[in-house]
Amino acid sequence: MSQENEFQGVILAAGKGKRIQPFSHHTPKPLLPVLDRPLIVWQIAAMRDLGVREIAIVIGHLGHHVVQALGDGSAHGVKLSYVEQDQVLGIAHAVSQLEPYVTRPFLLFLGDIFFETRNLASMLDLYRGDGVDAVLAVKVEKDRNALRRNFTVDLDERGRVRRVIEKPRHPSTDLKGCGLYLFDTTIFDAVRRTPRTALRDEYELTDAIQIFIDYGYGVVPADVVLDDLNLSGPEDLLQLNLHVMRKAGHSRYVAEDAALAAGADVEESVVMGRARVESGAKLRRCLVLPGETVRGGSYHDVIFAGGLEVPCGR
Repeated sequence: MSQENEFQGVILAAGKGKRIQPFSHHTPKPLLPVLDRPLIVWQIAAMRDLGVREIAIVIGHLGHHVVQALGDGSAHGVKLSYVEQDQVLGIAHAVSQLEPYVTRPFLLFLGDIFFETRNLASMLDLYRGDGVDAVLAVKVEKDRNALRRNFTVDLDERGRVRRVIEKPRHPSTDLKGCGLYLFDTTIFDAVRRTPRTALRDEYELTDAIQIFIDYGYGVVPADVVLDDLNLSGPEDLLQLNLHVMRKAGHSRYVAEDAALAAGADVEESVVMGRARVESGAKLRRCLVLPGETVRGGSYHDVIFAGGLEVPCGR
């Protein structure tokens, strides 16, 4: 079997994004732009570069916008299909909707996280090892608060995953799970046996993974994540764009079809396509979304979207 047919891809893009309002009123989080393309397109490109060309996207809130934006995937060199999650009941519930459609091992991305990775293909190589049924992308995380906001991964003496803990109050390890996974289809057996949590009344994927481990399936970590930037609130959208801009070696990013008037002063900011920055405008650490107009004035740590100025103070 060719690598192209060996693995499928899955992106979860069904969340409502309540914390990133007002943007999520009209745009699903995975479609929010990062420089020149939506976040989800960065993920599609990462899968395509691994040879994964068949990708299922789980949609929910404003899912028709995702379908309209991405179509059949041919513009991105992949084949896309869509699976609807009609209730927001957690990540494991979203995964459960895929069971009738996913027939091969699958690479799973959470659609609201921007991943910077190294040697991502090693996840596929690890999966091909003896007795391996799942691979969890991890990162060594020294920030205890970041560990408490995510899930931690404990290893046994063989270096295999023994335990995963969602949002631990007292982390016992510095190994953080990062929302990027590779699963055998046998994970669906564990997902079907996953109960709702008492805390959030949802089906947690970490609970399903722990059930999977307890059943004796082999789960290994892959230290492939350099950074995982979660798109939770408006300030995250601004900081993500500035981060990617700096990583690309730019002090500012202005799309080719954006218009900067004479006398406009733009530093450490991102101005997207069809946007206009008028004379007398001074931008510092700002994000101007496509088609927006910025009038004269001094602005810092602001997103311009939908005719609004959304503050993102530090």
